[in-house]
Amino acid sequence: MKTYQIAAIPADGIGPEVIEAGTAVLAALAERQGDVDYQVTTFDWGSDYYKKNGVMMPEDGLETLKRFDSIFFGAVGAPDVPDHITLWGLRLPICQGFDQYANVRPTKIIPGVTSPLHDVGVGDLDWVIVRENSEGEYSGNGGRAHRGLPEEVGTEVAIFTRVGVTRIMRYAFELAQSRPRKLLTVVTKSNAQRHGMVMWDEIAEEVSKEFPDVTWDKMLVDAMTVRMVKNPQSLDTIVATNLHADILSDLAGALAGSLGVAPTANIDPQRRSPSMFEPIHGSAFDITGKGIANPVATFWTASQMLDHLGENEAASLLMAAVERVCAEGIMTPDVGGSATTREVTEAVIEAIKGSNVLPNSRTSAA
Repeated sequence: MKTYQIAAIPADGIGPEVIEAGTAVLAALAERQGDVDYQVTTFDWGSDYYKKNGVMMPEDGLETLKRFDSIFFGAVGAPDVPDHITLWGLRLPICQGFDQYANVRPTKIIPGVTSPLHDVGVGDLDWVIVRENSEGEYSGNGGRAHRGLPEEVGTEVAIFTRVGVTRIMRYAFELAQSRPRKLLTVVTKSNAQRHGMVMWDEIAEEVSKEFPDVTWDKMLVDAMTVRMVKNPQSLDTIVATNLHADILSDLAGALAGSLGVAPTANIDPQRRSPSMFEPIHGSAFDITGKGIANPVATFWTASQMLDHLGENEAASLLMAAVERVCAEGIMTPDVGGSATTREVTEAVIEAIKGSNVLPNSRTSAA
């Protein structure tokens, strides 16, 4: 019996709802596999924890998480807590503290979901966006002076290091090399940002020489938004800075039909620390508690987590079950359906139980 220790941090808004759905699906997969145990330990960190304790997670939070194989994250953000507190108090300390420098966001159109681009013959929109996840525009470097005065100044300094850019570029080229089209697009803004972004371009050129079988091109980020909408078939693997990829991946999710189907993996490729897996959609307080949060992004995120753990057959089975359920029209309102979170979850679980993809895990929640 293989046992994986998974730390669940549901956090805010619809986070607890979708993580509950994700945990239920892991249980069904575990039962189907028969020789794996996904042990899920849930932590109550987040905005409610902050209101009680003045911090988003305990001081020893990272030390606590180190013993786990993976982190299953819900969403962070609350209307009555400033966004910079929620983000810098929980998600970013985990990403940066564990050097999860590769943020991987796949995009494709799930069967049954209609893309806004359906009139341009978009196909399945099979992209993967690789986001540099440790530095760049989200380094947290900068400050404010003369607060409240007319001469108040705020600086936000983007930091790009040769080590940081080289490793994410190499990760992106390797990923592109592993995909059928072997095609990579490098996104910068090197016409206006003439230091860090020009360095991105130069390092991309250097790293490309290690991958002669990968075809690559580069785009300015503003032109990239147009290309994603007008010529989506020309794209496959995409790499960009922390800020640029953050924005482009939300656009990609919307083009695929909804942010409710978009997953994320925050990866430490060297596996020195646990990686973290989370849906893109955020805390979505406008639908919290209504039972209509789309769990598909969380299921896809769980599939990424299973792949990272080496449970590739289980990952494939989960995605096959999700696609079958959506193709049957069992979907939440954000993608044109009328089903609840629970109904989608139950349908995916039934599809997993009825599949013959796996020969035959048990999940326990602590």
